[in-house]
Amino acid sequence: MLKLNQKEVLMKKPLSVVLSSVMVSALFLPVNAAAYKVVEVTNGGTITGQVTFAGSEADAKKHTKVYTITKDTDVCGTGKREINYVKVNKGALNDVVVYLDKVKKGKAWPEDEKNATIDQKGCEFLPFFTVMANKGELTAINSDPVAHNIHTYAIIGKAKKTMANVSQPVQGSQVTKTVKLKKRSTGLKVECDQHDFMHAFVFVAKNPYYARVAEDGSYTIKDIPPGKYKVKVWHGYLKDPRAKQVTVKAGQTKTVKTFEYKNKKK
Repeated sequence: MLKLNQKEVLMKKPLSVVLSSVMVSALFLPVNAAAYKVVEVTNGGTITGQVTFAGSEADAKKHTKVYTITKDTDVCGTGKREINYVKVNKGALNDVVVYLDKVKKGKAWPEDEKNATIDQKGCEFLPFFTVMANKGELTAINSDPVAHNIHTYAIIGKAKKTMANVSQPVQGSQVTKTVKLKKRSTGLKVECDQHDFMHAFVFVAKNPYYARVAEDGSYTIKDIPPGKYKVKVWHGYLKDPRAKQVTVKAGQTKTVKTFEYKNKKK
């Protein structure tokens, strides 16, 4: 009996069967998410709320890490450097962003919030926490008379993935990189490969519906088109609470139940 190989079998199949197989396979190919669309928002709704920390300020200080300065002490200082990864103000957690997830269309991005700049001064990242837009530009400036090496990582759950690793050997050097994070990541950890005591965080927004909390933990997100949304929070160091489902009505203000962070690292 004549045996046919796999290629010959495929060639002998009816054209309709082959096309059907191709169409079925296409259903399982990855599809790129639609880009955010800017539309006019009239009589939009508002979301407000607060972000708190379940522990005391003493509990927050347990997340402070102490590093020994052993290099470039004439610029970086001497002794120890403390990094407060969890900052609490009278029960309110700071350095947190509240945002709406997977918003397809709405208000325009504020131009002054699309990009971000981090300065390296006194062997410290300034600011320690900042916000920018996905596909925006992150600029790093070296204001010190010593070499720095800025290293950015996308935070993906408990893992980190290198996004940029650039040497800045001289004072005044400046580097700008476009930040493009995939859906599983919403923030960056920033470190210096020259100085292990330099750390910072960047929240990378996928749409303009976000707010950095105030010192008292409060936040407000405005001009939201009516609809159902998933509200999330992001802290670079602590494990984020579960999202909350919220229905926003035209012209109305919705207060979201308080997000409470437990005393748990990511």
